[in-house]
Amino acid sequence: MLMASMIVISFLISSIYYYIEAVKNAMGKKRWLVGGMIMGPMLLPMFVISKAVQMRKTTGFDSCYLRP
Repeated sequence: MLMASMIVISFLISSIYYYIEAVKNAMGKKRWLVGGMIMGPMLLPMFVISKAVQMRKTTGFDSCYLRP
């Protein structure tokens, strides 16, 4: 019972994290919120790649940008 509740809490926390990061990076909010609820922390590699692709689309492929 304890393990199942920890897994559910992990999925909820990760979905909130994806939602906040999606808002900060101008990505689809609902898509990442629902994806976080369904896949939980396993979604992180796909989120990082999508964030990098979004940044490249915004800035262009031949430009450079400074990371904070």
